[in-house]
Amino acid sequence: MTFYIKSTMISTKRAYLPPEKEDGFRVLVDRLWPRGVSKNSIKLDLWMKDIAPSDNLRKWFAHDPERWKEFKNKYLDELKDKKELVKHLKIMEKSNRNLTLVYSARDEKHNNAVVLMELLKKSPP
Repeated sequence: MTFYIKSTMISTKRAYLPPEKEDGFRVLVDRLWPRGVSKNSIKLDLWMKDIAPSDNLRKWFAHDPERWKEFKNKYLDELKDKKELVKHLKIMEKSNRNLTLVYSARDEKHNNAVVLMELLKKSPP
């Protein structure tokens, strides 16, 4: 008898990079559509505008690495009011081989998709 353990992976990826089969289920987690990207080229499965940081938080952060720690804490606070959306992402993770959180920021280390990925990895199934 052989048992298979389903291994899932959560990753982040810039909207400007070409989609790949390994991306699995692709979710745009930004409130705004990425500039200059066509709907055909981005190949999304879902756009979750409402899970993105509020406009006020996004504008305050302005992708300033000096504000990263405070942004992360404030965004996690906002996500406490979006438990159903986070739960939906967890379901997507479990029902697909891979889940890719797509974002448009230039900074690959300091963006909301990174915060979401860390939260999903810490959250119980």
